[in-house]
Amino acid sequence: MGKTKTTPVGAALHLHTPEAMAAHLNAAIAASDGDAAAVAKALGDCARAKGMSQVARDAGLSRESLYKWAAGERSPDFQTFVKVVKALGLGLTVEAVRT
Repeated sequence: MGKTKTTPVGAALHLHTPEAMAAHLNAAIAASDGDAAAVAKALGDCARAKGMSQVARDAGLSRESLYKWAAGERSPDFQTFVKVVKALGLGLTVEAVRT
C-alpha cells in the first residue's frame, strides 16, 4: 500500500513559517490562562503544518504519541513540550512582564 497523502486543516493551513508558528504559540500561551492542554493543541497545529511524522521523529516520539499529546489525550508535560518546540525549529524565551 502506498503512502497516504495528508493535508493540513484549520490553523495548520496558515502556519507556513517559523514566525507564523511562533505567533500562533505565543497567542495560545497568552490566552491559555495556564491550560497546558490548550498550548499542546496549538503545538499540534504547528506539527500538522510541518508534518506530524517528521515532527515526531525529530522529537524522538512516536507519531501516535504525538497525536494523543497534541489532542490533550495525554498529560501535556514540559519535557514533551520542549522536544516538540525544538523539532519545529523554534525556541523558548522568557520576558519580564510589567503589571
